[in-house]
Amino acid sequence: MIDKLAYIHPDAKIGNNVTIGPWTYVGADVEIGDDCHISSHVVIKGPSVIGKGNRIFQFASVGEDCQDKKYAGEPTRLEIGDNNVIRESVTIHRGTTQDEGITKIGSNNLFMAYVHIAHDCVVGDNVIMANNASIAGHVHVGDWAILGGMTGVHQFVKIGAHAFTAGYSLILQDVPPFVMASGQPAIPRGLNSEGLKRRGFSKETQLAVRRAYKTLYRKGLTVEEAVVALSEDLQDDQVKLLTEFVKQSSRGIIR
Repeated sequence: MIDKLAYIHPDAKIGNNVTIGPWTYVGADVEIGDDCHISSHVVIKGPSVIGKGNRIFQFASVGEDCQDKKYAGEPTRLEIGDNNVIRESVTIHRGTTQDEGITKIGSNNLFMAYVHIAHDCVVGDNVIMANNASIAGHVHVGDWAILGGMTGVHQFVKIGAHAFTAGYSLILQDVPPFVMASGQPAIPRGLNSEGLKRRGFSKETQLAVRRAYKTLYRKGLTVEEAVVALSEDLQDDQVKLLTEFVKQSSRGIIR
């Protein structure tokens, strides 16, 4: 059902069983998949592709031009997967030509009120960003990561899968997978053990990741020395994930 007070651009493509509330604006080059629910007073601009089963609450701004001063109106994109919940006043911007020209969001994410996702960000699946969490341009957030309320993430930072940031954290360097971080600037505060349990990892994997965390943070090794030590025991896939993340970090990891 599309409310008669909503504006839908003639070029927009709307799927089946989509609800769009009054005073919502859907611009040109926007595609909205089946079974989406768009509340009142939402602005969606394109080029943007939004998958199936998404819920977008009032006053959200999705697919707007980015705030990067270098942006000069080039055609860039936003892609959003399926079954995301985008709460009140969330802002999500399209990409820039300084990167790959796309902001990309996976599926099954929860973005609470006033979350900001800047240009060229890549957000995985099953991510939770609590109220007022903000990620600057070019940030990557891995699957199952949780960003506490008021978390601020510096541009180009990467946050690994299953990582956890406490409320009011300031993230200036990469946060490896499974690591809990807090502070201003944030430092490692331990392993996200509860997350490992909740997501059904075996006891063997939990122990392997715990050993890897100790190697990285508790043995007094440099990052380079820790990577060498971790590379000697890569039998567990999650330890491989952690090791590769650290090896590929360009900003350096939190210490």
